Amino acid sequence: MTVPDVSHLATFFVPLRGNKQFLNNLLDALPLSLLWKDSHRQNAREMPKGAVIDIVHAEQVSDYRLKLYFSDGAERIIDFEPFLRGSRNPMIRAYLDPEKFANFKLEYGELVWDDYGLCFPIADLYENGI
Repeated sequence: MTVPDVSHLATFFVPLRGNKQFLNNLLDALPLSLLWKDSHRQNAREMPKGAVIDIVHAEQVSDYRLKLYFSDGAERIIDFEPFLRGSRNPMIRAYLDPEKFANFKLEYGELVWDDYGLCFPIADLYENGI
């Protein structure tokens, strides 16, 4: 796994240069899809603007990969491992436990773990942009 180079982000936070903890917290809060190049996105397709699309079925196909079926007939295989391994947040990294990761469910058309302990915007999943 390649860790993205985010050093360029520091130039936007010149007044905060000495505050590494703040920058680390900020980077942890950003979705990795903003930091990584799109080369890791397989079978990506843009979600139609204004569309209301739900996830109607999900199945685990390997350790950290889920196959998602959307209400418009689209299907995606999403690999969550790079996101989970790339996070420095221990609450997110907890889902590297295979049993905890496998405990996903669909609630109101959304993919969630626990009581929304981990969830993703449907558009990000549809576009395979996590």
